[in-house]
Amino acid sequence: MEIRLATTQDLPALKEMYRRVVERMVQSGLEIWDDVYPVEFLKDDVAAGNLYFAEEDGRPIAAFVLSTNHASAGSIQWNLPSESVIYLDRLAVSVEYSRQGVGKQMLSAAAALAKEKGYTALRLFVVDNNLPALRLYQRAGFQQAEGCLVEVFEDGFTLREFGFEIAVSDLCGWEMAECKPF
Repeated sequence: MEIRLATTQDLPALKEMYRRVVERMVQSGLEIWDDVYPVEFLKDDVAAGNLYFAEEDGRPIAAFVLSTNHASAGSIQWNLPSESVIYLDRLAVSVEYSRQGVGKQMLSAAAALAKEKGYTALRLFVVDNNLPALRLYQRAGFQQAEGCLVEVFEDGFTLREFGFEIAVSDLCGWEMAECKPF
């Protein structure tokens, strides 16, 4: 499995992977992503140079975004210092690779990239009913920060998101010898 920065040429395959993930989530009753988010945000992520993905046999099997800011960061009372923080967003694993440890590998890759870029903490937001993601992050050692982001959409649909964070050095030690840059 190779992990690399996405380019515009990778967008069609990445969008298809995310569409299939969204489809699976909806089928399982987890309606937090749709045909707009995150699929339509990927082009901007590529343009910003912060969309990374893992591929196997020329196909994307997982992806995530690493960004230096998050529009909702102020809604959470974080515990770790904020001056050296990077945010993990839009982590997705292809349906064909779910429950095979790929999410764990992607967290390790995100930690390695964060460490390589000089960041000391990794933060993320996760919707309160996304139990698979909550379990993954908690097993990895992420700690829930105080506060909750509540988003109410035009149709009345409401999302409650918790903030989680971890020191990059702690995540690098999670069930692996060392975080290595790619």
